[in-house]
Amino acid sequence: MQEIWKDIIGYEGLYQVSNLGRVRSLDRIIESSVKDYSYKSKILKPGKMTTGYLFVNLYKDKKASSKRIHKLVATAFLDHVSSGYNSIVDHIDNDKTNNVVTNLQITTARVNTSKDKKDKTSQYTGVIWHKFSKKWTASIRIGKSRKYLGYFVNEEDAHLAYQKELTLLNN
Repeated sequence: MQEIWKDIIGYEGLYQVSNLGRVRSLDRIIESSVKDYSYKSKILKPGKMTTGYLFVNLYKDKKASSKRIHKLVATAFLDHVSSGYNSIVDHIDNDKTNNVVTNLQITTARVNTSKDKKDKTSQYTGVIWHKFSKKWTASIRIGKSRKYLGYFVNEEDAHLAYQKELTLLNN
């Protein structure tokens, strides 16, 4: 795959992101009252968040801002516009460090949680095993809050409670 570079929105002329998930600074001169400083273009070394996502620090007007690389790629190449839980960037292969554009897709948080994940306790979205009560519990996200739907003896009943609540939300 050929590497294609695009300006990062808000950092035009300073930084670019590629379809291969790399970020680079661009050649520039910073003027100072003492002297001018010349900076050469270079590929930025990403850091890794505790959540597993890769990030870079971008500087503009003497202020630093941390940016997740997968979101930069999605904004530049998939026309992603962040809108909370309604539109998120998903890693198709579930590898949070694989930020190649072909591994990213725009989806909703609800659809993303139903994908196969490691350490999943239930086969159903919104259902988890509560080890202290030794029962299944169901919950659903509504906006920024979570509504708990109760404890259930079997996994299927918890799933049915989740589906019922989901149907009510969609009507």
